[in-house]
Amino acid sequence: MSYLDNILFAVLLVLGGGYFAGNIKKLIRNIKLGQDVNRTDNPSERWKNMAMIALGQSKMVRRPVAGFLHILVYLGFVIINIEVLEIVIDGLFGTHRVFSFMGGFYSFLIASFEVLALLVIVAVVTFWMRRNVVRLKRFIHGDLNGWPRNDANYILYFETVLMCLFLFMNAADLHLQTLSVPGYESIGSSAFPISQHIAPMFNGMSESLVHMLEKGAWWLHIAGILVFLNYLYFSKHLHILLAFPNTYFANLKPQGQFDNLESVTNEVKMMMDPNADPFAVPAPDAEAAHVKFGASDVQDLNWVQLLNAYTCTECGRCTSSCPANQTGKKLSPRKIMMDTRDRLEEVGRNIDTNKGVFVPDGKSLLNDYITPEELWACTSCNACVEECPVNISPLSIIMDMRRYLVMEQSAAPTELNAMMTNIENNGAPWQYNQMDRLNWKDEA
Repeated sequence: MSYLDNILFAVLLVLGGGYFAGNIKKLIRNIKLGQDVNRTDNPSERWKNMAMIALGQSKMVRRPVAGFLHILVYLGFVIINIEVLEIVIDGLFGTHRVFSFMGGFYSFLIASFEVLALLVIVAVVTFWMRRNVVRLKRFIHGDLNGWPRNDANYILYFETVLMCLFLFMNAADLHLQTLSVPGYESIGSSAFPISQHIAPMFNGMSESLVHMLEKGAWWLHIAGILVFLNYLYFSKHLHILLAFPNTYFANLKPQGQFDNLESVTNEVKMMMDPNADPFAVPAPDAEAAHVKFGASDVQDLNWVQLLNAYTCTECGRCTSSCPANQTGKKLSPRKIMMDTRDRLEEVGRNIDTNKGVFVPDGKSLLNDYITPEELWACTSCNACVEECPVNISPLSIIMDMRRYLVMEQSAAPTELNAMMTNIENNGAPWQYNQMDRLNWKDEA
């Protein structure tokens, strides 16, 4: 490899890495638009969750077929990309298979990579069939119309092409090794259990042509990896990076336990304090007189909920297990997460356009993206939270937006308003005076 090749490779690496770093910086900024929440308690339990759920894929295997196939792709993605380190070193310094000095262990690694590459191709083809031929219900749901459905297929095509390029590159490399071409020292056909069956296609070709094909596949493979890396930000595949922090910062409280609003808690404490003066003038540094209850837009949600939105894999397990959705209601937990991410991206673009400042655009997450009908269809059963492979909680967003509807807009359904009025007036959900509550015992 000439110095020009080394320089070109370095430029490609810097451009790809720089663009990726810029997108990650934007991602972090968007997540930090959320309200602060403390998720640093019980670190041992959090590390355990991350190890079991994100790394160990423990919740994926609840659906064995999809879980097993996903583990194959996951392992292939992680392990095969160890080979990227060798490619980077070779590209920067003009070496070829710089780690081959490890001898038998290196042959074992390359052989393992090839077997995994084949398994990844099999798994990806199966995933494509499930989406486009078998057409499982959760993959043809209306939530995925347009870009989300195309995005899922683009990812499958990307992964297939990358694995094929890897095997093709190795096959050409093996052919050149058998010809004892300088720079292609033999490491044995045992290192190429899959590509050795592809290598015969190069028989009869000139050495220069095979060399050109091998280098072409090498460049396309590394360029494809950099393109895919930068595509992550725009796709649902971002979860391969965010699943780890998402599971670490997930809520450790029992499912169904909701946080009290700090503003309401402080008000109740003041009401119960006999020494408190409810008419006292707030201190100059006190919070603004009006505290917003609940959430109507993404900035009202906490940063973990926004991290949840970016982490969503759009797998649809939440929606397929949602009893409201199963009975034909408009609610789809997957759509809640996708809408939150879409609105957050819109807010981020607004900030970029206006040089770091958000300019009100007359839109909000509530009504423009998520309707009250969807929110009130939720039974708060936690099925979506239980099913999510990476501990996302659509329910927390639903409940915060419901809080806004009730406490800011008094826009609860008639039945709920009647119940709350009865509790306020009668101390119970029923429309009976407390004095009349036991009248039933005197009935014949």
